Amino acid sequence: MSTATAPRTRTPRQVIAACAVGTSLAWYDFFLYGTAAVLVFKPLFFPGSDPATGTLLAFATYGVGFLARPVGSIAFGYLGDRYGRRQVLSVTLLLMGMSTFLIGILPTHASIGTTAAVILVLLRFAQGLALGGEWGGAVLLSIEHSGRSRWGLAAAWVQFGVPAGNIAAVGVLALCNAVLDEAAFATWGWRLPFLISAALALVGLWIRGNVAESPMFAGLPATGGNPLREVWAGHRRALAASFCARVGVDVAFYIFTLYLLTHLDDRVGLPSWVGLTAVVAGSTVQLALVPWFGRLSDRLGRRGIATAGAVASMAWAWAFFPLLDTGSTWLVMTAVAVALAAHAAMYGPQAAFIAELFPTRVRYSGTSLGYQLAGVAGGALAPIIALLLFDATGTTLTISLYATLALAVTLYGLATAPPPAES
Repeated sequence: MSTATAPRTRTPRQVIAACAVGTSLAWYDFFLYGTAAVLVFKPLFFPGSDPATGTLLAFATYGVGFLARPVGSIAFGYLGDRYGRRQVLSVTLLLMGMSTFLIGILPTHASIGTTAAVILVLLRFAQGLALGGEWGGAVLLSIEHSGRSRWGLAAAWVQFGVPAGNIAAVGVLALCNAVLDEAAFATWGWRLPFLISAALALVGLWIRGNVAESPMFAGLPATGGNPLREVWAGHRRALAASFCARVGVDVAFYIFTLYLLTHLDDRVGLPSWVGLTAVVAGSTVQLALVPWFGRLSDRLGRRGIATAGAVASMAWAWAFFPLLDTGSTWLVMTAVAVALAAHAAMYGPQAAFIAELFPTRVRYSGTSLGYQLAGVAGGALAPIIALLLFDATGTTLTISLYATLALAVTLYGLATAPPPAES
């Protein structure tokens, strides 16, 4: 297999840090859209709709990013398995940053009519393409520079990018919302977090510019063939287990962090800063716990740690909404913090758990596809299904049941996964 000239940065810690920073920036962009979809996109891009329909339309455009992620995983996974992980990661980060920047300068419905919504959907699709290739490549570059006994910790630092990106996205939007009056924020203030994405992408590219190619990939003999075809032909059990193990994790996360904002705003009547602050505080807890659980999985096994997290999340799903419905700021923050702590136990070991199911020659394709397909069934649909369930039944018990069933699928995936691949 061909590789580029090896750059200067070679130590595992330096590579992991570069991957974690770049992935945090990518998740910042992706989460920024989701939060803005709840806070500002309804009146700006879908005016004239009743509040429930406007929220549903905003979530639908948000879901387009998830539909694009498997497409990105196929395209970038193929390139990563054939030509190397490092070069692909530069492309994905640049695509993500430019898509987010363009959203920041996009005219609204008031200026160009429904064309604004169409362009918004296309840019969200481009974000999804980028993230579909970004996550898998960053995970593999991190673990393939590390010893096998430390894969859990190495991959968990890439998972660290999710709460870090979420904190950054929600925090920057919350700051703009706090320092600007309502009219200024709705007119131009919401654009600022999107515009700085271009600068952040350049920083990420500079950091990654000195990362060496994966030594495991560089040591493979040159081969032809289609990695995706090999995954489907010889690793279907691993692919199915990856998908199932991921679904409930995604459903829980997006109910606990995204649908939460709509519920507090529309149903409980709390100001938007309460939900945003709760998500930032909970993500801070998650930030500390994800690497810890990743390292713990190196010592105690990934299945056991992730299973404990899934069971805890199932139980907490039934306490989560009653705490929100109290209207108490502190109880809302507690609900989100505990939810994300339980989620960290699943998410910390997850990247290494999925990656080690596939051999090196098809690891990019297999890992990315299993993870991103689950994102469509889980994260893309979770806030939409939660919204529809509440509108249809008038109770959050159906949302808790939905989260419980999705987490049961995760438990099934963890239990039925094949042993780790040897090569």
